[in-house]
Amino acid sequence: MATASALCAPMQLLSLRRAPAKELSPRRAAAVALSGSLIVKRDFLHNGRSHHQFLPLKQRGKLQAAVLPLTPLLDDEEKRKQMSEDYGFKQIGEQLPDNVTLKDVMDTLPKEVFEIDNVKAWGSVLISVTSYAFGIFLISKAPWYLLPLAWAWAGTAVTGFFVIGHDCAHKSFSRNKLVEDIVGTLAFLPLIYPYEPWRFKHDRHHAKTNMLVEDTAWQPVWQKEIESSSLLRKAIIFGYGPIRPWMSIAHWLMWHFDLKKFRPNELPRVKISLACVFAFMAIGWPLIILQTGIAGWFKFWFMPWMVYHFWMSTFTMVHHTAPHIPFKSPEEWNAAQAQLNGTVHCSYPRWIEILCHDINVHVPHHISPRIPSYNLRAAHDSIKKNWGKYMNDADWNWRLMKTILTACHVYDKERYYVSFDEVVPEESQPIRFLKKFMPDYA
Repeated sequence: MATASALCAPMQLLSLRRAPAKELSPRRAAAVALSGSLIVKRDFLHNGRSHHQFLPLKQRGKLQAAVLPLTPLLDDEEKRKQMSEDYGFKQIGEQLPDNVTLKDVMDTLPKEVFEIDNVKAWGSVLISVTSYAFGIFLISKAPWYLLPLAWAWAGTAVTGFFVIGHDCAHKSFSRNKLVEDIVGTLAFLPLIYPYEPWRFKHDRHHAKTNMLVEDTAWQPVWQKEIESSSLLRKAIIFGYGPIRPWMSIAHWLMWHFDLKKFRPNELPRVKISLACVFAFMAIGWPLIILQTGIAGWFKFWFMPWMVYHFWMSTFTMVHHTAPHIPFKSPEEWNAAQAQLNGTVHCSYPRWIEILCHDINVHVPHHISPRIPSYNLRAAHDSIKKNWGKYMNDADWNWRLMKTILTACHVYDKERYYVSFDEVVPEESQPIRFLKKFMPDYA
């Protein structure tokens, strides 16, 4: 993996001089006025030498993603506002103090947000079943030119099944563990998602959110992966660029079907889940094909499944990916900062939030996964009241997605992310295409 200093080397140094190491203060970024422009001065060490680097805070009307160590910038309200505007956020939160623990945040939540309500829980099942059935009805009746709308509805509705299983996995659906296991397994079946393998890996995501290597959701690309082979490099650039909203398909295949990825005590439950998924495929798919043909399988199952993966990928990357949100090593990682500062609340059109049971209200879910989905909004209001200045808040918009798809690529300790078109410009045509043609509306 290339060091942060090595990745900074290609950038033009406007001023460079040697200074004794003892005179160098800790890494810092200070804004100074120069020729009417906002310039950022950065001091850093490289090969035992002190360097000064002056960089424009704005370039082509955009704040350059993670050009500098961002922690000092997060302490400045005006810079946070500028970053929010340029990244597509409504608010970028202050850095949470190191001495605040996750328990400190959790203790401010009202006890009622943890309470399980069977009526509300089964009401969410009713919403998902009826909305998905309505989606299948729309698909059966829609003319070809309206099928994309029907697929969008059905795929969003079946995403609600995933959220129900998600609650079951976190023990926030029922007080009966057997009921949760059964409902969770059944909810995941139409998605051909093995419930227990996902549950084991997802627990690790919560325990290690935005921790390098350990987090089982999104990880930044490593420099060594980019350097490994031309074919892999091209695949990674496409995967973290144009097709990133469907990369959960690769995650689903890589993480949940390989028995070697699980502990011996997990294997019995993993095998039961895998057997259920394969049984659904062996029985359900042929029945669909028998009734509607191969085209019907594509029309009624595959396309809604692709919409589901769009939401699965989009929710996951928006929740934890932004130029100012770092992945940290286990030695530097702080649980409260990762869950509060490192999670994004993003608002979507209300019909999406209803069908997906408020999974987008994600900050309280990372403060405590035991909060049922129907209590997330009340928990969010409490967190906002007590810890609001530390929260990241956005409305789903083109600029937000463009920032993620074109800037959040290769890991760098100092800058958090470096874009592919800086690391491998000669092979980053997909990224340049997105930068040129994706809308920039916020």
